[in-house]
Amino acid sequence: MLNIKRDLETKYTASFFIASAVMLWVGYWLSPHHIGEYIVPSDFQPIGESVWFWIWMFRIHIFGWVTLAIAAFAFVTIVAHKPNRVLLVPGAGMLIVGTFAIAIAMAFYYNFGAWGVGKTAGKSPVEIEQFMESILYTNQYVTCFLRFGRIFSGVGLVLLGYGFLRWKIMSTIMAWFSMVLGLVVMAIILFVPEYYEFYKPVFHVKVVWLFAMGFSLLKNGINEFE
Repeated sequence: MLNIKRDLETKYTASFFIASAVMLWVGYWLSPHHIGEYIVPSDFQPIGESVWFWIWMFRIHIFGWVTLAIAAFAFVTIVAHKPNRVLLVPGAGMLIVGTFAIAIAMAFYYNFGAWGVGKTAGKSPVEIEQFMESILYTNQYVTCFLRFGRIFSGVGLVLLGYGFLRWKIMSTIMAWFSMVLGLVVMAIILFVPEYYEFYKPVFHVKVVWLFAMGFSLLKNGINEFE
C-alpha cells in the first residue's frame, strides 16, 4: 500500500534541489564570460576585465553542483527502502559521483581561468603559447573528467527515473523526465563526436529538472510503501 510522505524531510530535500538550480543558473547567467570545452588564450582577457565578479559567479556555480549532490544524498535517505533501494541507491550514487566529477572539473576551469589572467598579463603571444602548453595535459584530463561526470550523471538519472516509475515514488512525468534526460545526456556524449555544442542546452534542461524535483516534492511529497 502506498502512503504519501510530505513532511520536514521532503521539504528540506526540496529546498536543496531548488537551491541547487538557483545557484547553477545564477552562476551561469551572471558570469561575464563562459569558458568552453577547453581553456584557450582568448579566455583570459574577458575574465580579467571583471576577474573578481567572474570568480564569485563561478564559486556560486560550483556550489550549485555541490548542493545537487547534497539533494541527491538527502533524497535517497528518505526513499531508499526495500524493494526500491536496489535501483534508487545506485541511481543516486551514480548521480552523486557524476556531479562531484563535474564540480571538480569546474574547479579546474575556475582556478586556471583566474590564475591564467595573472600569468598571461603583459606577456607576448609566444609566452602565452608556452603557458598554454604547460597546462595542455591538465586541460585534456579535465575535459575527459567532465565528459565522464556527465555520463555517470546520465546513468544515475536513468536508474532513478526507472525506480520512480517502477514503484510510483514520484509522478509519471518526473519518472519519464528523469529517464529521457539521462538517456539524452549519454547519447550526446557517446555518439556525437563534437558533442560540446550539442550538450549546451542539456545543462539548462538539467536545471529545469532540479526545479521540477524540488517543486514536485513540495507539492506532492513522495509515495512510499507502508
